[in-house]
Amino acid sequence: MSSSKLGLVPTLRRVIADGASGDDVKVSGWVRSVRVQKRMAFAEISDGSTLRGIQVVMEDPQMARGLTTGCSVEIAGTLSDSPGREQSKEIQVSSIKIVGPADAESYPLQKKRHTLEFLREIGHLRPRSQTISAVTRLRHCAEKGLHKFFHDNEFVRVHTPALTSNDCEGGGETFSVTTSGTENPETDFFNKRVNLTVSGQLHLEVFAGAFKRVYNFNPAFRAEPSQTGRHLSEFWMVEAECAFVDSLSTLVSVEEEMVRSTTQFLVDNAGPELDFFARDSDRLGPLMRRLADQQPYVCITYTEAIDILQRADPLAKFQFKPRWGQGLQSEHERYLATTHFEGPVFVTDYPVAIKPFYMLPNPDGRTVACMDLLVPGPCELLGGSLREHDYSQLKGAIESKGFEMESLDWYLSLRKHGTTPHAGFGMGFERFLQMVTGLESVRDIIPFPRHAGRCQY
Repeated sequence: MSSSKLGLVPTLRRVIADGASGDDVKVSGWVRSVRVQKRMAFAEISDGSTLRGIQVVMEDPQMARGLTTGCSVEIAGTLSDSPGREQSKEIQVSSIKIVGPADAESYPLQKKRHTLEFLREIGHLRPRSQTISAVTRLRHCAEKGLHKFFHDNEFVRVHTPALTSNDCEGGGETFSVTTSGTENPETDFFNKRVNLTVSGQLHLEVFAGAFKRVYNFNPAFRAEPSQTGRHLSEFWMVEAECAFVDSLSTLVSVEEEMVRSTTQFLVDNAGPELDFFARDSDRLGPLMRRLADQQPYVCITYTEAIDILQRADPLAKFQFKPRWGQGLQSEHERYLATTHFEGPVFVTDYPVAIKPFYMLPNPDGRTVACMDLLVPGPCELLGGSLREHDYSQLKGAIESKGFEMESLDWYLSLRKHGTTPHAGFGMGFERFLQMVTGLESVRDIIPFPRHAGRCQY
């Protein structure tokens, strides 16, 4: 059903796409700029549905009386072809109504380029800026592309909980949930310690014991004190689990096709937004083509990655010397994806000691069947693994990592009741968008950033 049948005023995007010169139109939105001349006046109107909005032309400059940047308006007029090069259509105004005035002296957004740092300080108004508006439409479009991929490949979406008694990553970077404010979890609301989830993986594995392919798209929470542009305390993740999968190459192919198809969906449906960000970066165009290309992404082992990094170190002068058995630092990941391969690269088979308990060990006993996908920009985009599906092996891994066995009894029990080889992965949604926009900070990707020392609004 169209918006007009619902009684809604059409968006500017719909008016520009479907309208013909001479059509009578009614639109509404917010004023981005006003220009008054002797005999005419012009204003740019935006409603968030397009990158540039639309120009409205007032033949009587008195019609612009009271119009200021930021005020909301309702406009009636006639659609016409625009003589300007920056827009295809404009509106010849017959009437204009100011719905909500904006004080010209205090309104912080003007027709100039504001820094992203400044926009973070006015989070309640920054969606009206061109950059954040473009990011928001890309978020919407990318989410549609992700859901389309999973739908087309018969994954079932599961709403995993935000409240959990587990910490599947084992890092201890969890937010505790309390109502009493006491130090005794046994007297609190749930009669036990409860956290905000760091990942829905373990709960997805429950459903992967009944559905062959499942996924979620949920917020996750991590109490990381990091102040870098790569981390948030609240962010969105897409996670998936596939039953009856015993090959790392199969999992890699699923992850690769998810990234490829979602990227292509953006190329097909959000071209103006992608072009807007590409104008400030020479690498975004080639990167988008590589991500959407049908050629397989590069795939190397962790051991091969360490060898590449050690050979590069004399010139690269890494702050952290690459050594086998230690995790890859962001500078290592950046070198591999941005400098050495200049595109996406899977790194597989990390050492057992630096990975979580649920990952399936390789036959060599030293490494696990896992991978990270590294990309230019945010570095690590996603991570996944084959899951340990043998009861006794998983129990031993839980004990060796020092977890409380009682809190994971239910998870361990899955291996006693129709267990299967299975695999899964998780991707940070903001990091995907950071990659395709080229923005340096993930705080400019999410509508309301939360991080250490910051929870505005």
